[in-house]
Amino acid sequence: MTVPRKEAWQALVAVLFVLVACPVHSYPDRPVRWVLGFAPGGAPDAIARIVSQQLTAQLGQSVVLDNRAGANGIVGADLVAKASPDGYTLLVTSASFAINPSIYRKLPFDTIRSFEPVTNLCNSEALLLVVTPTLAAQSVQELIQLAKRPGAKLAYGSSGVGNATHLAGALFGVRTGASLVHVPYKGGGPMTIALISGEIQMALTNPATIIGAVKSGRVRALAYNGPARTPLLPDVPTVIESGLAGMEMSPSWYGLFAPAKTPAAIIGRLHAEIGAALGNRGVRDGLAALNVTPDGRPPAEFKSFVAASIKRYAELVRIAGIQPE
Repeated sequence: MTVPRKEAWQALVAVLFVLVACPVHSYPDRPVRWVLGFAPGGAPDAIARIVSQQLTAQLGQSVVLDNRAGANGIVGADLVAKASPDGYTLLVTSASFAINPSIYRKLPFDTIRSFEPVTNLCNSEALLLVVTPTLAAQSVQELIQLAKRPGAKLAYGSSGVGNATHLAGALFGVRTGASLVHVPYKGGGPMTIALISGEIQMALTNPATIIGAVKSGRVRALAYNGPARTPLLPDVPTVIESGLAGMEMSPSWYGLFAPAKTPAAIIGRLHAEIGAALGNRGVRDGLAALNVTPDGRPPAEFKSFVAASIKRYAELVRIAGIQPE
């Protein structure tokens, strides 16, 4: 029997619809893993925990966090780059993702081609310049004087080689002429512990990571490298107010990525669910407590944003004089 052309066309459309829609309709049908390239205790981990809990409620499937700290997020990113592009293994990372191409001579993946950007979860503030309380510096200028003494070699910590905290510390050395020693850690949590213990003397770090230690007196905040004072610590001057120019940095960001070739329909579903989660009052309150701002921009816009970030950080790396490893 010959099938009329109209009915044949309708049948074909129906089949195509099933093939395209079914993966999204049934996604996810098992737990989703979010890989974090940093140790627990830092901003990426705290942000992911807040958003993933809401997503678990929305999706009816667990969103499980998997901390794979190492090489400034590269270990975790490489795991996701090589994962199956089915939406079940995703990467949560910070702006260090866009800095690494300028810091490392060779990465095990292509920062642009190996991933599908899903969305920017949120943006953080700029960084706080903090010192251990045992250091005899009550201001930025006093810190500069100490750092420039012959043989001083003050140590500054970072959340990893190539992290924004590394870049900011290197810029401080360049702008002040001080000879500093860089000590990288596997995240903001371990770095904070090192600063409190006096293992390092200073750091430029995320306010959300260090605010508790500042308020308890375990570390001392000297300045904020944003364009205006942070509402978190309104009595702490900016670096400009402290007489140090060229230290301002854009806020960091925390994004969600999938492996390359993940179906567009799944990327779209993830973006929509993230948007709904970021609109939840509990999530917004939780993120506000970390002093980060929800974002949730579309995948295409986020992709352009990441590309622009890579170029911007490359210029800062050049100015800071950081040599690729």
